[in-house]
Amino acid sequence: MKTNAVRQLESLGIPHQVREYDVDSEHMDAELVASMIGLPPQQVFKTLVARGDRNGVCLAVVPADAELDPRALARHTGDRRIELVTLKEVQPLTGYVRGGVTALGLKREFPVFADQTIATFDLISVSAGVRGAQILLAPADYLRAAKAVLAPIARHKSEY
Repeated sequence: MKTNAVRQLESLGIPHQVREYDVDSEHMDAELVASMIGLPPQQVFKTLVARGDRNGVCLAVVPADAELDPRALARHTGDRRIELVTLKEVQPLTGYVRGGVTALGLKREFPVFADQTIATFDLISVSAGVRGAQILLAPADYLRAAKAVLAPIARHKSEY
């Protein structure tokens, strides 16, 4: 499967694997995706589109079993407040549909912030840019390709 995200990784010479799964448009929960591709939810990262009151749009990459901590993200972006963008804004901003958003292969560059837990794994999974496909790769390679900054931006289920 060739998506813009896969093309970007190939152009950078980054080793990766694409893992496809059956799409259920009613249930696009990242934890379900993790179970469908056979990885623990902590290793599967979802990409959220957010907007700060001072610095505009950014992407937040957090584990499937966690949620974004907007205050923590705002501390790293220099914003006073951050909110997720509305669903109708996701595709015009990123070129990707809900369930297929990734920080790779974007038409416009946005600042990318990845939860610091991403660096604790040998292998992670992120969306390939379409529903039904995930890219497996080394976290360091992902961070380099996405030009992501590590930050403690996720709240894990035990914390909320």
